[in-house]
Amino acid sequence: MLLTLALAALCGSSSALAADCTRETLQAGADSLVAAQVVGNPSLLKAADGLTYTENFKAGTLKTGILATALKIDHSRSSLDTTQCATYTELISASGTKPYVLGFQMHFSASGGIAKVDALTTAKGDWLFNATGTLNWAKKEDWGEIAAGKRDSRAVIQAAADAYCDIFANKSVVVPWGKPCARLEGGSYTGNGGPNDSCNVGIPSGVALVDRRYVIDETVGAVDVFLSFSGIPDSHEFRVEGGKLRFVHTLTVMTARSGKSKV
Repeated sequence: MLLTLALAALCGSSSALAADCTRETLQAGADSLVAAQVVGNPSLLKAADGLTYTENFKAGTLKTGILATALKIDHSRSSLDTTQCATYTELISASGTKPYVLGFQMHFSASGGIAKVDALTTAKGDWLFNATGTLNWAKKEDWGEIAAGKRDSRAVIQAAADAYCDIFANKSVVVPWGKPCARLEGGSYTGNGGPNDSCNVGIPSGVALVDRRYVIDETVGAVDVFLSFSGIPDSHEFRVEGGKLRFVHTLTVMTARSGKSKV
């Protein structure tokens, strides 16, 4: 009886979270993140009680993190995950005093407040960092909404991301490469915007990409994965179209690494 009641309560809680977790709520949260970064005022976020914050996988506070620094934002894009009540936001600041490329995963409470913020910050000294190059290519890509009848399921989108991440340690993994497919790694691009662009270039061997945390938005075929790249804080974000990889964006925080790099 107690188990039945506990399960009912858990299901009720999950249903309430799903009911309150609309795309509009998540978009408003993502917009508040961008606004906070522009003025350097993290109090613009609608924080839930007990909000937790990490930056480059280390515990911190909003008041002492990157959001407390005003940045000129040249480009922003967000994915909205209504299943997990979470968002991923990519921010590019290429024209400010100190350029940055940032990634944020945020998770929301049942009340709609932001319960958790995980930030990755890349700047000069990080892997292939060049914010101007990142901005140039990111603005040319199409991460727009996919027609409802052509969208992949969450499982297909995550499987494509996992296959890519798995091949670093196991070259026998079959990755659903798209053609074209382009990878934006720091400011370096594996393509030129043409039909023969390929993501299947320059992938290291013998590296385990672990501790993966996903934010998935089926409407745009996007999945972001925060992970540990041989001990290095990292984000791999993917656009999946028709079950195949179309775009890959990476952030690798070399200046915060705690492991042995093989990149």
